[in-house]
Amino acid sequence: MKRQQWAGWGTAAQQRSDRARIEQPEQHYLVQPRHLAGGGDLRHITEYLRAAGWTDKSLVGGPLAFASPDKTVRVGYDPFVQPGGWTISGQATGGHDAWHASLGQQTPVEIVAGFTDALSEPRSAHAPNAWASLVQQNWSVARDEHFTATSPGGDSWVQWRQEDGGPPYWWAGAQTEHGRTWSANFTSTTPLHLVAAFTSALADPAPVMRPLGHVPPSRRITTWSASVLPSELRAWQQTRIGAGLAVRAQKPRATPGPRPPHSRTSARSAGTSR
Repeated sequence: MKRQQWAGWGTAAQQRSDRARIEQPEQHYLVQPRHLAGGGDLRHITEYLRAAGWTDKSLVGGPLAFASPDKTVRVGYDPFVQPGGWTISGQATGGHDAWHASLGQQTPVEIVAGFTDALSEPRSAHAPNAWASLVQQNWSVARDEHFTATSPGGDSWVQWRQEDGGPPYWWAGAQTEHGRTWSANFTSTTPLHLVAAFTSALADPAPVMRPLGHVPPSRRITTWSASVLPSELRAWQQTRIGAGLAVRAQKPRATPGPRPPHSRTSARSAGTSR
């Protein structure tokens, strides 16, 4: 085990107040590579979606479900079915076909968030390239029966594949010496900028943090011990919420159309939305 300061807290967190010094630190670990770090805290995804203006349709004690502000995209998480995990679906729109993505329960939330954050963020003006981030991080790319990128350690992959004349699709995943830990599938109609956001998060070499008892057993990961104060955890979570609020604030409000004569339609149903 190595000990390393987690850069995610930032300078302000390093300058602890007198109040913070009386807190009891909690044992956490930084884990690398991130694709073998295990699922993580679901709030990393859900709190961002709430802050970005998504509607929480989750049932108490049941699966998680969120609807985008324009009602065209749904994000769900269900651990009660097999294989369970994340499902993200987009309705057909005037310029794009319907699409669907699924990611297993043990897909690290930081990687899932690469995809789900991109659902709310403005698109880049540049044409998306799903392979660029992988190549930049020295993933090997091979073109045989399928088009495949493989991590330097050989324990994660992204593949564009087509089987027996069926529809093509994206397939990604990771494995340890104990077998496959997670996999993800994206239909060929999934917007390419979302796939690129996913591969960028997957290829990110920065470690991710897991609390004591939540580090997967594997000889293929490297861990660093990190003592973290509860206030530091809250500050980090607030940073995620702040990022979602910032994205929400950038979106222009819809302009209500003219009402028909003698209409009693409320302002909400008439189309004013955030």
